[in-house]
Amino acid sequence: MTVRILATAVLALAVAGSAARAADPRYPDWPCTQAKVPEISLAAVWAGPALGDAETKWKDDAKVSALVSKLAARKTPLDEAEKSVKEFLAGSASDKAANAKLLFAGLFETLNAQRAQVMIGLERVSRKQRDAADKIRDETLALQALQGATPRDEAKVEALSNELIWKTRIFEDRHKVVRFVCEVPTSIDQRLFALGRVIQQEME
Repeated sequence: MTVRILATAVLALAVAGSAARAADPRYPDWPCTQAKVPEISLAAVWAGPALGDAETKWKDDAKVSALVSKLAARKTPLDEAEKSVKEFLAGSASDKAANAKLLFAGLFETLNAQRAQVMIGLERVSRKQRDAADKIRDETLALQALQGATPRDEAKVEALSNELIWKTRIFEDRHKVVRFVCEVPTSIDQRLFALGRVIQQEME
């Protein structure tokens, strides 16, 4: 693939990213086609009793805190996480409701924080990509000028060509990673909804 084609591909990706961001002017750095929802609403994932002081007290329970960490980790398969919820609540019949609220409060806070970190990272990379696209555009124009110069400095042409190829490939690799990471906030939403549903079912 020639430098010109590579640079054109980068500019096309940059334009596509700009179009996606333009869909919601409130979030100009948001690079995903999925709509940006800054945080999960409690009402969207919890139909159980009010959490009350469980929202702050869950961290004081070592067993709950440890379980929250395990359940919130994306490396923990969802079916395994659901099984752990059932086992934990089955073993606390006398205060099942209280433990259920502590557990969900911990999951809600932890997963919302995870989600926020991912989204901040996505927007940071989006800004880097925009800057990179601008530099690639400028260097492509500079390369074209060098190629059309008389006499032509082959050493400079080759050096700038190699630099453009390297920068373009980094841009494309980063773009692929962004597309993958854009799925993460949705997967966190789904995990919280699924675990919240299991917790509520165990309370009934």
